Amino acid sequence: MRAADPAFDCTSSRPAGTWERARREGLRSVFSRSSLLPTNQNPKAARHLRSNPPTFWDAALLTLRRALIQARHTREPSVGSTVKMGLGILEDRVMEHVPGTTRYFDDPERPQYAADGVQGLKCDTSGPVPIILVPQPSDDPNDPLNWPLWRRDLITFVLSITSIFATALGPILAANTLTLTLYFETTFAKVAALTGWYLLGVGIAAIIFVPSGRIWGKRHLFVFGTVLLIATSAWGGASQGVEGHTSMVWSRVFQGVATAPFESLVNAAVGDLYCVHQRGIRMAFTNLAVFGGAFFTPILVGKITHSIGWWWTFYLVAIFCAACLPVIFFFCPETAYRRDTALNLDMLDTDNPVTMRRDEVVMHDLEKSGPSSDPSAPGAGVNEKASSSEGSNRRGKVSGISDAPTAAASPAKAGIRPKATFRESLALFNGRKTDEQFWKLLLRPLPLFLHPAFLWACLIQGLMIGWTVFIGVIMAQFFFATPLWWDEVQTGYAYTAAFIGAIIGFAIAGGLSDWSARYMTRLNGGVYEPEFRIVLVIPQLVLGCAGLYGFGVTCDGMLYEKYHYAVPMTFFALEVAGMVIGAVASSLYIVDAYRDLAIEGFTCMIIFKNIFSCALTMRAFDWLVDTKTKATPIFNAVASVQLVVCLLSIPMYVFGKRIRSYSHRHDLLEAFKVR
Repeated sequence: MRAADPAFDCTSSRPAGTWERARREGLRSVFSRSSLLPTNQNPKAARHLRSNPPTFWDAALLTLRRALIQARHTREPSVGSTVKMGLGILEDRVMEHVPGTTRYFDDPERPQYAADGVQGLKCDTSGPVPIILVPQPSDDPNDPLNWPLWRRDLITFVLSITSIFATALGPILAANTLTLTLYFETTFAKVAALTGWYLLGVGIAAIIFVPSGRIWGKRHLFVFGTVLLIATSAWGGASQGVEGHTSMVWSRVFQGVATAPFESLVNAAVGDLYCVHQRGIRMAFTNLAVFGGAFFTPILVGKITHSIGWWWTFYLVAIFCAACLPVIFFFCPETAYRRDTALNLDMLDTDNPVTMRRDEVVMHDLEKSGPSSDPSAPGAGVNEKASSSEGSNRRGKVSGISDAPTAAASPAKAGIRPKATFRESLALFNGRKTDEQFWKLLLRPLPLFLHPAFLWACLIQGLMIGWTVFIGVIMAQFFFATPLWWDEVQTGYAYTAAFIGAIIGFAIAGGLSDWSARYMTRLNGGVYEPEFRIVLVIPQLVLGCAGLYGFGVTCDGMLYEKYHYAVPMTFFALEVAGMVIGAVASSLYIVDAYRDLAIEGFTCMIIFKNIFSCALTMRAFDWLVDTKTKATPIFNAVASVQLVVCLLSIPMYVFGKRIRSYSHRHDLLEAFKVR
């Protein structure tokens, strides 16, 4: 083809068809791979085009190459795109920025204080790579995100230790099933149901405590729960004699009520105290306390029962909780905080969140709190945030937080409430955290069972916890009888395998949760998607399902001396490891994807897992009787159900971002008139 043909002359001004324009665009950019410069800025490309006239196939291949280069350098698709982006996560076709998606951290070559040139964001500069803080701390010294990291870790540690004693009441009877059956002169099923009554108390109380925590904060519930733990544990120990079974039932119900604040609010407190990139390992630790610590209880309970009596297992819980009470009262202030929505970068529907100066945010907060707010009143400054350069510098030195250049301090700075004194921090209430009505918050968790994300989280966490409780209930049937004939001490020691499994599970979850999120965020061009947390379901599927299938087969084989008792215990450990990994994965996903509904989300999971587990304890021995004490058919069915549930994580991962977008545009809670 002739080079003089104007249709193929890249310098010709004659209008050409669409194909010719595309061909020429590809030829113009092929020699400038990184910058895609036109020929007028790339003399080498211009000389080559003049001396080597292109053919039709040259144009086609070069156009395709240019498209591939552009795709490689494109970080985010345009609105309405149907291309699968974000490492397999479908990009939303309606919203440009979906709440939950955020700049988790930036590449070193990019601006350190903000993404894509946006200024005004605070970063954690304690590591080699600056990490944007999500949510953004305010300038209020009473904001928990501005507290020193050691103080926040201390609060988390104290609440976690108390949670161990609280949740220890759940499996406290696991090693004493036969002992209490003989002591109360009742049936195995009724003794197993004592665990079910405890779980029912937890599920019912969580419905009431969660809206209270949303309105008035969490501190008063932690203190009240600890006091109630002391009283009800002593009550359980005093329920002695043949006629004490009814008293024990009611004490177990109220022990569940006392445990509810720690099961429902400790994980939510982690969301109050830490930014996104700091939550993973702390969430794993709190879940270890809430779930893993429960598996250590039967190990001690069997020996305690054999040595000084079963009632001392309850008395010791009361004693340890009494020791925790003053520590909680003096060193665990309120963690809930009313933060301006502009600072919640992970819940905004824009990818350019810092569009107003810091003093404008301050004025917005002051207008919201009202002109007549009394700075001296308790909690009066909850909504007030000042721009204090001195305070910001001090925080930056302590915790590695760096501020981007901001505007001058607000003229309203003089009206900002100062840092609360130690005496003020001891108050059980320091003002409302939301203006929403109690009855709406009370009913709010119920519609969330219709939400795909929350239903998925309930199934991922709740089913595995239910199977674990189920194993604990029926374990006595296999180990107290032939051929082992174990007593309560040996049965308690059998839970060592479950405890080791819990440690392994939390080690895997703690090691992979933040690392995997950072790694996948780096692969995704610095954009963090909450769906990256769902990847943790992979080890849950492998370990949990293998443990369930294996436990049933080896338990039956153990009765015929085909397997050593250590074999089913090993599979029990695998099941527990899968359980805790799933608990961490679901908790992290709900906190990161729906942080404004995190408390309600945890409430849904608590209600589901406790009512489901309660139902299992009521029917456990009946199922064994129906299968003639054969564990294999029961656990084959259970493991298959769990396998299907884990596989549901695939569509949840792929469509999770679109679900978040749809939820933001079509509020389920507003549809049910509870928002």
